[in-house]
Amino acid sequence: MADARRPMSAPPEVVFSTATDANRATAWLPSALLDSPTADAQHRSTEWRAHWRSERNPDWSAHLVVMASPAGGADVSLVLEAGDAGPEELTGLADETLDSLAREVADNLQAS
Repeated sequence: MADARRPMSAPPEVVFSTATDANRATAWLPSALLDSPTADAQHRSTEWRAHWRSERNPDWSAHLVVMASPAGGADVSLVLEAGDAGPEELTGLADETLDSLAREVADNLQAS
């Protein structure tokens, strides 16, 4: 299991809607999770949560939490689990996954 965190300048609603858009999943989710790109999503007050679990790779899952940042924008955290990846590899993949999500959010904002 690896945990990655990063701030994003976009509003949390935009980050979350981008993350949970099945059409954008291939741009940021690890390939092992793309067999089920639809997220189990929840919204509570100022916190948005989404969960993905692979149907073909049951050891793979991702848990995303997006919160409104007091400074504006969003604070995003990702917990990535993969039974076949080592800790360093998984940590790198979690960081890379959030970087990819940040790029996709920026693209989404430019398209709006």
